[in-house]
Amino acid sequence: MQCLGGEYVVSEETTPRQREWRPQIYRKCTDTTWLFLFFLFWTGLMFIMGYSVVAGATGRLLFGYDSYGNVCGKKNSPVEGAPLSGQDMTLKTHMFFMNSCNPEIRETRLSSTTLCVSSCPEEQLSTLEEVQLFADTNGSFLCVYSLNSFNYTQSPSAGSLCPRLPVPPSKSFPLFNRCIPQTPECYSLFASALINDADMLHQILSGIMSGRDTILGLCILALALSLALVLTFRFLTMLLVHIIISLVILGLLFVCGVLWWLYYDYTIDLSIELDTERENMKSVLGFAIVSTIITAVLLVLIFVLRKRIKLTVELFQVTNKAVSSSPFLLLQPVWTFGALIFFWVLWVAVLLSLGTAGSAQVIEGGQVDFSPLLGIRYMWWYHLIGLIWTSEFILACQQMTVAGAVVSWYFNRNKNEPSDHPILSSLSILLCYHQGTVAKGSFFITLVRIPRVILMYIHDTLQDKHGACSRGAFRCCRCCVAYLARHLHHLSQNAYTTTAINGTDLCTSTKDSIKILSRNSNDFTSVNCFGDFVIFLGKVLVVYFTVFGGLMAFNYNRTLQVWAIPLLLVAFFACLVAHGFLSVFETVLDVLFLCFTVDLETNDGSSEKPYFMDHEFLSFVRKINKSNSAGVQTDKDSLRNEEGTELQPVVR
Repeated sequence: MQCLGGEYVVSEETTPRQREWRPQIYRKCTDTTWLFLFFLFWTGLMFIMGYSVVAGATGRLLFGYDSYGNVCGKKNSPVEGAPLSGQDMTLKTHMFFMNSCNPEIRETRLSSTTLCVSSCPEEQLSTLEEVQLFADTNGSFLCVYSLNSFNYTQSPSAGSLCPRLPVPPSKSFPLFNRCIPQTPECYSLFASALINDADMLHQILSGIMSGRDTILGLCILALALSLALVLTFRFLTMLLVHIIISLVILGLLFVCGVLWWLYYDYTIDLSIELDTERENMKSVLGFAIVSTIITAVLLVLIFVLRKRIKLTVELFQVTNKAVSSSPFLLLQPVWTFGALIFFWVLWVAVLLSLGTAGSAQVIEGGQVDFSPLLGIRYMWWYHLIGLIWTSEFILACQQMTVAGAVVSWYFNRNKNEPSDHPILSSLSILLCYHQGTVAKGSFFITLVRIPRVILMYIHDTLQDKHGACSRGAFRCCRCCVAYLARHLHHLSQNAYTTTAINGTDLCTSTKDSIKILSRNSNDFTSVNCFGDFVIFLGKVLVVYFTVFGGLMAFNYNRTLQVWAIPLLLVAFFACLVAHGFLSVFETVLDVLFLCFTVDLETNDGSSEKPYFMDHEFLSFVRKINKSNSAGVQTDKDSLRNEEGTELQPVVR
């Protein structure tokens, strides 16, 4: 600093260097403390897994057990006070429910007596003579062990010791060897009693079982439509954008028309006197109203944003350059779903094993019940937190991997010669340096998820005990928490991208991304939002065509109990699959525009500091600037100021 004429002048040589954006120059391990905490947390999860194996009765879970404490397919030790316990069930490998069509819950326990049998009755047995013939022919005794088969038709107590007639046909459930009734009515009653919600769940499961083949076909249709849209966005042109928008408009109008026509058809149908038909009519009316509202909103948005179509095509062409450098980016949701499914199956297995951890107690009638051990409920809550945190961690790893691959492509001076394995390189950087950042970001999202789960639990528990005001307050709280979670997801995505660029920790990356995006919001927000809107239209297209196929398929089979819930499940699956595959384009868009703002921040387009963006991207940015509203700087001013000096870097 020099003094000239009473004024201080700062020389460039002595000015302290502020922290600058250094794309892929500096790399270090970030948030290592959080990685250690995540490791400690998973140590606790591993302890719970081990405890569930030691204390839990996995044999009872896998092979089933009767009402007297005998595990099917094994030799058993007797339980004091239970005379029918301790039997050799080596040849009796199936678990049979004596009252599967009319089960009840008494004190949180299924009232139906269960037995170990050698085979399940695959045909209906209407009389005790048929039950006796089945026992003599197949060696499978369906009455209580204390009653011999030749007394089935003679003993006066056979009515209470044998299954209620008629015995429905049943088959062994794969892996778990339970005799599950095969008629839709008995199946839904049996399954709903297990979950203790016999009214609503009975209708849901009956519809799902009756239409399971249709549901499977619709899920495959949703998957095929999602893959087709991925290829469409991969090679997007002006014609394809118009086709997509036209299909969305026609699909919206057509589905709305079909829904209202179905409602009219139900109202004039003579069979409307049936309760199931009346329920379906109400469901169609609800679908029609919701679909009409969504259609009106989307049509207005499409009309308002129609002038941005040309820019959208150029936007996706720029995006496809990044995707073409790493074509396997489009398959990232497949690996992510695979990892999530593997973890969820393991999580459910541990949860069920924890549920079987209990001590044997003799109850009335010489039957045996297993009461949970102390501390199991606390383990359940710990296990639930592990589900949310680990799931978010896996999703965050995908975001970081995609961001690293796109960043490595963008900040490569020679776009024609990208790195050989960008995805593997990005994944290796994540594993070596930034697992702690991912663990920290996913933990903050978990902190938001947990209150939402608690609010949902309280709302469902107190649903019948509070008035409309209390329920409305709970819904508002859930909506606020959901909005906070969505905003936090967006901040985390930008923070992961900043970490991939600069190698900084989560908090520093979040602060830097907010600052730089706020200074370039006019260039960033408008076109990025419209690109996300086009991708959203693609998701709507998948869901609507899948729902339309479901409407046509289910309407031809009105014998279903209630098909509204199965159709909602199909729509949810279609939305999940479409979001999983098309969200890759959303992530690439967000990463590209953050890279673009960093490019403007660190370079001025001169020969000394050329932009990393290519000429096509630069031309696209200039078109965006020209189309912005008044008050936005012109193209020349936005890329380089009049003196040609470098834009100010982000200050630490």
